[in-house]
Amino acid sequence: MSQPFRGEGELYCAKLWPGLDIRFVDGDHLLARSDRVLETVSSAVYGGGRGKADHFVNRKVPLSYNEDDPVLDLAAIIGRSGYPAHATVGLLTAAKLTHASVIEASGDRFNALCISTAGIGNAARAGVERPVFSAYAAGTINTLVFIDGQLSEAAMVGALMTATEAKAAALQDLDVKDPLDGRLATGTTTDSVVIAVSQSERFEACHAYCGAATSIGNLLGRMVYESVHESVRTRNEK
Repeated sequence: MSQPFRGEGELYCAKLWPGLDIRFVDGDHLLARSDRVLETVSSAVYGGGRGKADHFVNRKVPLSYNEDDPVLDLAAIIGRSGYPAHATVGLLTAAKLTHASVIEASGDRFNALCISTAGIGNAARAGVERPVFSAYAAGTINTLVFIDGQLSEAAMVGALMTATEAKAAALQDLDVKDPLDGRLATGTTTDSVVIAVSQSERFEACHAYCGAATSIGNLLGRMVYESVHESVRTRNEK
């Protein structure tokens, strides 16, 4: 694990995946960029669902952020930055981008990189009745998982599930509470998870599943757990 943007760092180049890098752009957003188009499934604010992308934006917003249409707001930022509207996935967060946690690993016929940013000001426990709202609320844990390998569609959805479970486990081990009732939180009210897959055939295998007992799901779960844990744990540090 590392936090490459604490200090003067503005560029992180993946060691196990040439052609994938992450830039800290003007203190405004993190940009992960791939030299190839990746297949995606995500709960992203902009470009969410199933799609294809080679640009991934995690934008910093103030705690007071209260846009009626965050999708339109992100679209404007993406346009001004010159990123391709049809091939960009966009996220919002009030967390410190400098404290993004990055981890890489080589697994059973795949390589992966995970990056998480974490704010827990609106921590929440899923399954608890609470007031609901339609606008984006600042806070947010955003996790992006990049996988260089082949995954079936079911495995991509499984990776999304495993990543979410790992995030919840990290929050539980950090004793993060839902302020509504003091029980352990499972996330925040506005978290996003992105799974982006190269579908490269160079590993000569396609992963059919991605649960916690599969070789790929087990490693991805540990990567997400560790990156979320580090980003939450260090969020109040300089």
